Amino acid sequence: MPPADTGASSVIMRSGASVLSSLHFSRPTDDDTRLEPGGPGYRRMSFALFAAGIATFALLYSTQALLPAISGGLGVTADQASWTVSAATGGLALAVVPLSALSERFGRRTMMTASLCVAAFVALLVPLAPSLGWLVALRAVQGAALAGVPASAMAYLAEEVRPKALVGAIGLFVAGNSIGGMTGRILAGWVAQAWGWRAGLAAVGALAVVCAVAFRLLIPKARHFKAAAVSPKHLARTVGGHLSDPLLRRLYAIGALFMTVFGAVYTVIGYRLAEAPFALPQGVVGSIFLIYLVGTASSAAAGKLVGRLGRRGALYLAVGTTTLGLLLSLTSSLLAVLAGLVLITAGFFAGHAVASSSVSRAAKTGRAQASALYQTAYYLGSSVGGTLGAIAFGAAGWDGTVVLGLLAMVGAASITLYATRRALLERRREAAVRA
Repeated sequence: MPPADTGASSVIMRSGASVLSSLHFSRPTDDDTRLEPGGPGYRRMSFALFAAGIATFALLYSTQALLPAISGGLGVTADQASWTVSAATGGLALAVVPLSALSERFGRRTMMTASLCVAAFVALLVPLAPSLGWLVALRAVQGAALAGVPASAMAYLAEEVRPKALVGAIGLFVAGNSIGGMTGRILAGWVAQAWGWRAGLAAVGALAVVCAVAFRLLIPKARHFKAAAVSPKHLARTVGGHLSDPLLRRLYAIGALFMTVFGAVYTVIGYRLAEAPFALPQGVVGSIFLIYLVGTASSAAAGKLVGRLGRRGALYLAVGTTTLGLLLSLTSSLLAVLAGLVLITAGFFAGHAVASSSVSRAAKTGRAQASALYQTAYYLGSSVGGTLGAIAFGAAGWDGTVVLGLLAMVGAASITLYATRRALLERRREAAVRA
């Protein structure tokens, strides 16, 4: 989500759709004790999850806007510093499926509380890291801890909120994700400009502590959660079934490839803008992430695009838009680079929204696990993209990062073209049978 992390937020929105579609709701009655707007506890629940969303995504990407300053402060290269982002997203990717299973046993509220507390505690240690190795290790622990929030939040809402109020409740949580992702990057950037990158991370950590405390004080007790035994065999069987489904594998790959581009671009862009000919200060570089707001419009427009062009048509358009943005960003004009970032952002969010929404449609059973696997692929794409993008930047400058992004888009287009050809062949077979 993020809106700062609209991408991550839309993952969670699709995850929520998957969770909701896998549950069976009884028709509300007069004695229905689930939460609803205007009822007791609903406002507290909304503010609690809003705070959780802010903390989660402020922490997850807190170092991204500070990478040039971290490189200078620790005397490391761009690709080495990029691991502070990749470690966090990679930790979340690896932990989201197991933590979603553990929340079935220990409860959503307990899992979210533990996740936020651990992540906020680690956030206070991150600015004290004496070396890059320690910083990367702490960020990996932080990312793994944060996985418990998106893994549990949607299930909590599905169980504790009346169906008619779910859209609004999910929307507020996603707003917290978005604001957190933007706030974390911008706050860190401006504080770092005045007092250094460690102070920037400390400011984000302090914000996360406040949000974690607010969450714990506000979140209502779960009244409808029923603990279930965690069956590793059943979980493995479900996950294995999804991974053996060709359509789901293609969707996971498309999500990962789009995020590879996005992770590479936004991990490296700070270095490019801080260097000649732009030489922008740290605070301004951090504010570049306001471009994420474009994702709000493109994610919202994805549904209309699918209606007009079909899912594959919308994916082709997203690939084309992202590719055009990458090419435009090669110029030495700041306005052209910013326009390129706008196109990359719009194309990414549109493509990601189409791919992630298709997962819940494609999965016939275990939709929550199918969505969790998409999150895994998505965040692994972020980790790989951030690291490879920084390596490419170190080897060939911004041109190298753009080449990496173009290769990823070729991969996404090839997968979509393969799906298109399969669909055409299937239609021809059906027409031949009818004839």
